[in-house]
Amino acid sequence: MQAGYDGGEVVTQPLVFTGDELRLNLSTSAAGSVRVEVQDEGGQPLPGLALADCAEIFQDEIDRPVRWESDADLGAIAGRVVRLRFALCDADLYAFRFTGE
Repeated sequence: MQAGYDGGEVVTQPLVFTGDELRLNLSTSAAGSVRVEVQDEGGQPLPGLALADCAEIFQDEIDRPVRWESDADLGAIAGRVVRLRFALCDADLYAFRFTGE
C-alpha cells in the first residue's frame, strides 16, 4: 500500500488472527505517518483500537510494533473476525503480521 502526502486509507477483508501484537514493515517520509484501526466484522472500531487511539508511526522499519494509547491487548480479541483500517500519509506499507502467543 502506498499513499502520497494527501494521504489514503485501505480496509482489509475480514480476517481472523492469532497472537497479541501487530507488526508492520513500512517506510514513511519525515512528514509521513501510518496509523491502524482494528474494527469488528461490521466495520466499527473496537474500543481502544480506533484510528484516533493509534500512536502515529514515523519510521523506516521492517518489524515495527503498532501501539495504541489505551495499551489495548490484541490477544483478548484473537480468534475473532476483524478488519484492519490503515491510514497512510506519505508512506509505504509493505506487510503486516501478528506475532505472539
